[in-house]
Amino acid sequence: MMTTTTLDLRTTVITGASTGIGRATALHLARSGWQVFAGVRNARAESLRSEGMPFLRPLMIDVTDGASIERAAAEVRSAVAGRGLDGLVNNAGVGVAVPVEYVQLDVLRKNFEVNVFGQIAVIQAFLPLVRAARGRIVNIGSVGDRLTIPFGGILCGSKSAFAFLSDALRLELHAFGIHVALVEPASIHTPAVEKTLGDMERTIADLPAEAATRYGAMLRAFAERAYQREKAGTSPDAVARTVAHALMDAKPHARYLVGKDSTLLAALARFMPTRLLDVVRLRIFGLPRVFGAAAHVN
Repeated sequence: MMTTTTLDLRTTVITGASTGIGRATALHLARSGWQVFAGVRNARAESLRSEGMPFLRPLMIDVTDGASIERAAAEVRSAVAGRGLDGLVNNAGVGVAVPVEYVQLDVLRKNFEVNVFGQIAVIQAFLPLVRAARGRIVNIGSVGDRLTIPFGGILCGSKSAFAFLSDALRLELHAFGIHVALVEPASIHTPAVEKTLGDMERTIADLPAEAATRYGAMLRAFAERAYQREKAGTSPDAVARTVAHALMDAKPHARYLVGKDSTLLAALARFMPTRLLDVVRLRIFGLPRVFGAAAHVN
């Protein structure tokens, strides 16, 4: 009886595989017969090993650390023994909910470091392996790269920047037969919801006193509405299935929308006049719709 080895399998690297979308995608592809290098940081590796899947292998990588990326690429290069990579899934990401007026610049830089610069660094490091197998690149963006939300400008801004870079990469790699897809989730129920929205009181407490006065009530209303939407969102397993389609479709799309209301939100962003879209967004998140309504707040 023939035994399957890792050299017989399609192979992919997934960043940000500790929890949520990345973890769901790693598990889905491993169950579907892929060899998966699941990008994690040290503390999260045992959780993946506990799944007991022979072709699911934790890969230590910090997308903000160039040396870490190079070590991970060298490890994968050695493991695939010249075969290259059939897929590279860039999923690592962070997010904050904060007024643009008061975001600390080091926080802003960190978000772009992870969501944009780190993604490009990983692509540059692993692209030779993708080219060797004429594989595919799947980037995880957000429906927020089409329309931003109040207090979500940092996340949406970084995702929008990455989306445009992803589009450029797709055009540049077209001649080499390497497809690049962008997956754009909407409301997805993941542990990240607790990190960004689950303790808004702490976020408000960390703001300067004047910021807490000006934005506190709006942040609380926003967090309550946004938290409920995300908690009622789609399972990350749906995103995992979409990533698998992007990796294996005979005629892959440039972009894949996934998650609750993703198609509706994309349509609103495309067709609704900005002034009306502003009213819709303010209403959705419980913010004042009358211009100047909070002008009295110093």
